[in-house]
Amino acid sequence: MQDKLIALVKSFFFDVLNIDTTPFMESLTKSFGNFIFITLELFILFVVITALIEFIMMHVSQTKLQRLFKGKGLLGNIAGAIFGAVTPFCACSTIPMTVGFLNANLPFGSVMSFLISSPLLNPIIVAMLGATVGVKNAAVYFILAFTLSVMFGYLLEKSGLSKYVRSVKVSGGSDNIVDGIDKRRSLSLGTKVRLSLDAGVNSLKPILGYLFIGVAIGATIYGYLPEGDTIAKYAGGDNIWAVPLAAIVGIPLYIRAETAIPIAMSLITKGVGMGTAISLIIGGAGMAIPEMTMLAKIFKPKLLIIFVAVIFLVAVISGYVFNVIV
Repeated sequence: MQDKLIALVKSFFFDVLNIDTTPFMESLTKSFGNFIFITLELFILFVVITALIEFIMMHVSQTKLQRLFKGKGLLGNIAGAIFGAVTPFCACSTIPMTVGFLNANLPFGSVMSFLISSPLLNPIIVAMLGATVGVKNAAVYFILAFTLSVMFGYLLEKSGLSKYVRSVKVSGGSDNIVDGIDKRRSLSLGTKVRLSLDAGVNSLKPILGYLFIGVAIGATIYGYLPEGDTIAKYAGGDNIWAVPLAAIVGIPLYIRAETAIPIAMSLITKGVGMGTAISLIIGGAGMAIPEMTMLAKIFKPKLLIIFVAVIFLVAVISGYVFNVIV
């Protein structure tokens, strides 16, 4: 489909507009076709997946969810990671929810598993990975990030780090939730579907700028960056330093995972290792500077530093595993 769209763009430029065929224009049409294809693909994925999760969450009991969080041993961590995985929250939603969970005296480890998995296992991210690098690779990513979220959440609690949480109160909350039940549950199916689609569209609007930037950069890389041994030498799977460097590079970029994925996938087509690209995505999504700034208000410095180190380890471990098995 993508190749057909690129061919159609080239035909429009060269046959309809009669523009001279030059190496520069060949790359430009290739980039433009890639930009249109990826943008449409991501728009549809974002709205549909967000609407689906919104619909599901209308029927989830918040009270029962909190009971799952209180599961003994690893059960609470698994519940936290699952909740983080099925909720398409950005940092502006994840952090207030984290504060709410802590104020509700839910287990610290369960909340940490939620906090780690929420940005990394956002359904939108997993769906985008499935569409760009294949379902198998997306499944490997999910299993790795989920397992590490559970493991590190458990270790953070066992390390006694809950004492480094500041006393912060969460403000606001959803007007739709009453006694743990979403009032919208009683609405008609058609109304719930409409509200879910509205939520999908409304969630897309704030990240449009980030999405366009990421797709534009990725399309430029796809069209203009030459493939070759040089890129593979410095950023391929055989370079052991490429993975941790990519994790660090992802932090100041904070281009959201929705933005980082098109860039990372374009780099893969040019010879960058899959593990390096995955590390970049996790670094950008999990250690974003705006999120760390908000976390600094609820975590004392020691816990914040340890949390950043945990996300870095998740990125590096995932990157190395990908380079070995993919």
